[in-house]
Amino acid sequence: MIDIAPGILLISDPFLKDPNFARSVVLICDHQQEGSCGFVLNKLYDRSLKDMLTDFEDINFPLFYGGPVQPQTIHFIHKRPDLIEGGLEVLDNIYWGGEFELVVDLIKTKKISKNDIRFFIGYSGWGEGQLADELQTKSWITRQATTALVFNSKTENIWKDALKDLGGEYSQMVNYPIDPQLN
Repeated sequence: MIDIAPGILLISDPFLKDPNFARSVVLICDHQQEGSCGFVLNKLYDRSLKDMLTDFEDINFPLFYGGPVQPQTIHFIHKRPDLIEGGLEVLDNIYWGGEFELVVDLIKTKKISKNDIRFFIGYSGWGEGQLADELQTKSWITRQATTALVFNSKTENIWKDALKDLGGEYSQMVNYPIDPQLN
């Protein structure tokens, strides 16, 4: 098991029942003694960014379900620190946040694309010791994030690809049924 830190992926166990995290991959963006936060990478939200923000009426960028915490907030990760100021480095070439007004302008002027940035509604959060407990009960499989996984354009493949890359027994997990009782 990898120590939790920014840039780690949490891959849900194939049989995790929590509907917020079933078959999900979470990028950890912040981890401190008080708790951790991150974003679910592979769950599209049922509305797009243009449906949620007035500055985006003409811009059709997808919006992802980041997690159940503060679902009225919008967050973003990106790989363009050369253009977006103020972001926090999560991992090489992956940044969290930055100057939102600048992001709006960069999108409108087509200087950044859907491949450069991901928007999330809400986030995933754990209080002190909560994530450690979930790791002890084997709710999560951990691995280092990669830019290719985080910004994978085929979001429906992220969970499977994250497991397959680990090889061995993990690559077999992608074929497990959601509910083994139905097998």
